Amino acid sequence: MKYIMYVFLIFVAINAFAQPQHKKRALQESIPKQDNAIVIFEITTDILVIGGTTGGTSAGITAAREGVKTLIVEETPWLGGMLTAQGVGACDGNSHLPSGIWNEFRDKLRTRYGGIGGVWTGWVSSTLFEPHVGDSIFKAMAQAEEYLDVVYGYHLKDIIKNGNAVEGAIFLNEKNEKLIVKAKITIDATDIGESLKMAGAAYRYGMDSGKETGESNAPEEANNIVQDLTCVAILKDYGEGADKTIPKPRDYNPQNFYGCCEETVDKVKIDCQRMLDYGKMPNNKYMINWPKFGNDVYLNVVELPREEREKELQKARDFTLQFVYYIQHELGFKHLGLADDEFDTPDLLAYKPYHREGRRLKGLSFLTFNHVADRYGQKESLYRTGISVGDYPVDHHHGKNPDAPKIGFDPVPSFNIPLGSLIPEQVNGLIVADKAISVSNLINGSTRLQPIVLLTGQAAGILAALAVKEEKQPREMSVRMVQSTLLDRKAYIVPLYDIQPDDPDFEAIQKICATGILKMIGEPFGWANRTWFYPDSTITIAEFTKGLNLYDTSVEIVDSDKQLTGKTAIDYIQKIVEHGKPVTNEYKDTPVTKRELARILHATLNPFDREIDFNGYYKN
Repeated sequence: MKYIMYVFLIFVAINAFAQPQHKKRALQESIPKQDNAIVIFEITTDILVIGGTTGGTSAGITAAREGVKTLIVEETPWLGGMLTAQGVGACDGNSHLPSGIWNEFRDKLRTRYGGIGGVWTGWVSSTLFEPHVGDSIFKAMAQAEEYLDVVYGYHLKDIIKNGNAVEGAIFLNEKNEKLIVKAKITIDATDIGESLKMAGAAYRYGMDSGKETGESNAPEEANNIVQDLTCVAILKDYGEGADKTIPKPRDYNPQNFYGCCEETVDKVKIDCQRMLDYGKMPNNKYMINWPKFGNDVYLNVVELPREEREKELQKARDFTLQFVYYIQHELGFKHLGLADDEFDTPDLLAYKPYHREGRRLKGLSFLTFNHVADRYGQKESLYRTGISVGDYPVDHHHGKNPDAPKIGFDPVPSFNIPLGSLIPEQVNGLIVADKAISVSNLINGSTRLQPIVLLTGQAAGILAALAVKEEKQPREMSVRMVQSTLLDRKAYIVPLYDIQPDDPDFEAIQKICATGILKMIGEPFGWANRTWFYPDSTITIAEFTKGLNLYDTSVEIVDSDKQLTGKTAIDYIQKIVEHGKPVTNEYKDTPVTKRELARILHATLNPFDREIDFNGYYKN
């Protein structure tokens, strides 16, 4: 404790660590040294999370909750990434998938604002909130974890490697002070996969070729085009009669925004309030993150060096200020001004741009549109390996780049992310979270949204913590162990709409669906896609034997459309139970529901305990 207090006093004295945590168990070592006039701090921890982003925040909190020393290093003063520091305080999707840490965060928001109605203030989402409130919630969650520390104000400079293994990272702050962190497991939770090139991890960038991915709705040829990004503004209503119009920005051209309210030039203001209400937040604030002739910008900056990238990103900030001026000056909303109680930036805009896409890892698994649209029809059974869930449709922003190929946004059901998408093909010691996971460009339009990124981060934290405890590499970890731990934390591994965590059979049904013995029924449904279990329905003998055959090929598929009974189900299970161990025969010769069948399978055969690999194949 004396040594930890010494560390704490050093940090306070030099102001290198903003808002230090109340306990410092994650900091084993911090020794100031000199290296060419650059102050160096060295820290050793178990898990390093690069980026206090949406996924990074959940990864760090989750890993610490597993009792493993964890450190988050974040560039901005805030936790939460997209949801907070980037200003996107409107949660897209997962309204009916109350899974894990996403549900925990949403409950805290509802408590803060007085219920569901308090956060259902705009029409783009049922959960909107002020970014600074989201930051305060995440910080309180982080503060409560004694094994978690957070360092603010440092950006990634390089990755520390030993052979093929990542062993930490090097960071710099604005004072050119260096922070060296050694870790057993490093999680890249940056928005754009910032560490992947440094770590030597293979990755994809831009639009994939449909010839490579097998996606018929992808471009025929690959390119390096990414989605438009946005620098978000938060406007506040300062009251009738107020004039908060900002000075006319440089290079202002109102024609850039003609059509933001309607299909035609904005001569009529009738629908402009609806445009603003899209992102209306509590306390009369408005999120300005508007794609249609709004403040989306095409900037292909991910592969640029950091200094050049930051310079280019100023264009996005300037463009958003132009849109704000247009809203105030041309549309007449002078009383709406840049919020003075959100971001402590010179222009009052969000700390960082909202990157919808960056580098995407080449991982042990590769999730494509096809795996989501037809989960049972693919060579790989990635649905069996799920660790986070989402229900958002494929949503790409390419309105500001005329060279972007037109791509189809065919309907999809709700879906899950495979565990192998978080693990590099070759590099050890590294886990990837947030938006840089191993998915195709096309399905990234669904996997990039905030709730699922929170949940993917939670899974990354579980994976990292278990790897540390087991003294294994992430690629050596049991898929089922990670999934079981997530289920213990009331997180979904399959995206069922009609079985929620308070259901007494939640765990059993989640596990059986993750084997494929009992099928889920996917349904594209507008902006809130669904997957059903239908617990009170029955199935045929043919359906049941087909499912068992996927688990054990010795089971003969019986082509019978007779309804499966409890007694018949037991008879088939008895044939493949380990060592012929007798199972209960208490079930009657009457049709059995899927709920009852899940209970039977879970209690007798327990197929979930059979190990699978990262592509969902059963191991011998």
